[in-house]
Amino acid sequence: MGAIKNTQIVLANRPVADIDPKTTFRIQHTTLSDSNLGPDELLVKVLYVSLDPAMRGWMRDQRSYIRPVRIDEVMRSADVAQVLKSNSPNYKAGDLIRATIGWQEYAVIKSTSDDVVKIKAFPGVSPSTYLGVLGLTGLTAYFGLFEVGEIVRKGGPGCTVVVSGAAGATGSVAAQIAKHVFGCRVIGIAGSEDKCAYLVQELGLDVALNYKSKTFFKELVAATPKLIDIFFDNTGGDILDGCLRRIAFQGRIVVCGAISTYNDAVPKGPAYYSALITQRARMEGFIVFDYAKQYGKAIEDMSQWIRDGQLKSRETVVHGIENAPDALVSLFKGDNTGKMLVKVAEEESKSRL
Repeated sequence: MGAIKNTQIVLANRPVADIDPKTTFRIQHTTLSDSNLGPDELLVKVLYVSLDPAMRGWMRDQRSYIRPVRIDEVMRSADVAQVLKSNSPNYKAGDLIRATIGWQEYAVIKSTSDDVVKIKAFPGVSPSTYLGVLGLTGLTAYFGLFEVGEIVRKGGPGCTVVVSGAAGATGSVAAQIAKHVFGCRVIGIAGSEDKCAYLVQELGLDVALNYKSKTFFKELVAATPKLIDIFFDNTGGDILDGCLRRIAFQGRIVVCGAISTYNDAVPKGPAYYSALITQRARMEGFIVFDYAKQYGKAIEDMSQWIRDGQLKSRETVVHGIENAPDALVSLFKGDNTGKMLVKVAEEESKSRL
């Protein structure tokens, strides 16, 4: 195969507020060779790159659950890739994997890394699904509901679940699990009438609310006559405050994300947190990596729910690794419905490898 020209996108500067794709990132070109793979190394071609709100936090040089991306380092991302050449007994050319490879077209990676997972495809499911419903996004929804929201104990027809960012990658999975697996009354919150229609007409939620409506809180009150038992929060900000005002006795608030505040130079906290005291409610954050040992069971469950028609997914796909910076900005603007991805390349037929 010889020398391979590789395009990478690296972090050039740490943004203080909104991301400026022209100054935050830099495109660079490198060359890879397949002639000197070390033990257990794989040469891989990236097919899909996952874009996630968590990336904004990775750009900050501060204490977190994972070290920040360094200046001049390839921007971190979960990817689906295809093995072009293997020096591992466990992988062969043509295999598909999910791994943290970053914003680049090709890479040489260690097959023994904990995050390298061979994809087990099944009919009707695209490899990109392993960055969405069957990837960290779907796993985040699963463990947020099961472990923090305690949906096994609280779920059922008498349980009211509200999901913010419900048309996004994680929110849409959480909403569908609550509705179609546990039979809860589910209210989804999104940022446009089209997204609200998608939530009700395609995903089957009971109610969808547009948080940009001037009467949003009044509509939230009307939609939650029995208050909110579980609030799965992806946005923070005013939506969180509104749901705190409606939290039920011993309700659960799953703090999954706070995308409305990620670009704020000085984020503000919730104003109505005293409801946690009066209603003896619990508000808890979590990181999906905490449940890594349980991924297998979760993926089995969600794979079955996909086959049973209980979980659907939609993707917003941008083409070309060079467009990843602008696509990330679009994610923070809420331009996506479902999982936001960058398609980098087509899968090679195994006969060509």
